[in-house]
Amino acid sequence: MKNSDPASNRRRFLKTSTATAALVTVPHLAHAAKANEKIVMGIIGPGGMGMNHVRGFADADNVEVAYVCDVDEKRLASAAKEVARRGRAPKAVKDMRTIFEDKNVDAVAIATPDHWHTPASILACEAGKHVYVEKPVSHNVREGRLLVEAAERNKVVVQHGTQSRSTAPIIEAMERLHSGVIGEVLVAKAWNSQRRSSIGKSKPIDPPAHLDFDLWLGPAPKVPYRPNMLHSIWRWWYDYGCGDIGNDGVHDLDIARWGLGTFGERHPNRIMAMGGKYFFDDDMQWPDTQTVLYEYAPAREGERPRQLIFEQRIWSPYVQEGFENGNAFYGTKGMMLLGKRGGYKLYGERSKLIEDKPAGGPDLGAHHRNFLAAVRGEEAAHANALTAHLSSSLCHLGNIAIRTGRRLNFDPVKELVDGDEEANGLVGREYRKHWGVPAGA
Repeated sequence: MKNSDPASNRRRFLKTSTATAALVTVPHLAHAAKANEKIVMGIIGPGGMGMNHVRGFADADNVEVAYVCDVDEKRLASAAKEVARRGRAPKAVKDMRTIFEDKNVDAVAIATPDHWHTPASILACEAGKHVYVEKPVSHNVREGRLLVEAAERNKVVVQHGTQSRSTAPIIEAMERLHSGVIGEVLVAKAWNSQRRSSIGKSKPIDPPAHLDFDLWLGPAPKVPYRPNMLHSIWRWWYDYGCGDIGNDGVHDLDIARWGLGTFGERHPNRIMAMGGKYFFDDDMQWPDTQTVLYEYAPAREGERPRQLIFEQRIWSPYVQEGFENGNAFYGTKGMMLLGKRGGYKLYGERSKLIEDKPAGGPDLGAHHRNFLAAVRGEEAAHANALTAHLSSSLCHLGNIAIRTGRRLNFDPVKELVDGDEEANGLVGREYRKHWGVPAGA
């Protein structure tokens, strides 16, 4: 039966959201802003997605964007102009440490390349700043754990840029799954199917004058500048990005893990993967084709195991089950199909369509509002550091399985691969000597 009554859907969503909130404890914060106090922010990395944060936070009530920060002078100037158009001109700096040292700053939004996500976030946490950080939260598994510990140690909010966690129809879909509408969800599937562009081939050249390339590299290994490394192209290089599984796939993996309920609240025990570069002939290092299987062992006697499947084809502009990027959940009494931009469909036994819920895209504004409410101590962050770490680690473990060509037997508590020295070398990473190296790495 199709339910298209907006009022009915809204009432059910509010009921669902209230039930969800009741299960979440708002953490005690060391530096909570009061409801009537202005939240002072800095935006670090105001490029593509970063400019959405510039606009979103600059337009938010009782928020002042006091700083913008970028190593590219042109991007920095554009961001400063965007904030100034909305009122008070911000300070424009290229070194993020300037923001962390300012005691008037309450929070930062970080939209740098992946290799800076955790180092910058930990520096912010240690300076007592709340953090909104883009996905994936880390460049590797070890970094994610270090950030979880830093957030807890400093009692600050960390919000991950997986905005589906604040999107009403997806929250509703997850609550429907967790209520048992399709029985026990034994298998969750996520896919990333779209057409990317080739990054071509290049040779080292001098960086442009408006870019501080050494500062861009940060604690990552020092290499010569190449024109197909940035901007945005960095995500296809091992040292700076995590491939498209960490770029777009992390959103779908996050939803898949969410749909598995309590099983998704820990790491998987076994990971197998196949893939590589099947299509593009260029400098891209990460796979353009990737299939990963994750298995979650039962936590107690009498439980069934769970499985999560990820598929990626970034040369294929064809939708799957009606969605370019999407999820399927297979239960003992039915199935759900879900798209970040297309709502969800519920099927019961004998493939009967129970519900068809159309929807729009992910709600970035709601995710911003949840972060600001969390900074004020009014709500819990929908995508906190641990949530971010568990979802981002799925990307890293899938990539490790591809690079080693072996099944990983992963210890969810120790966060290490049993008996595999090469794989464990990829659980963390090597850093050059630099002020940005995360403490404990």
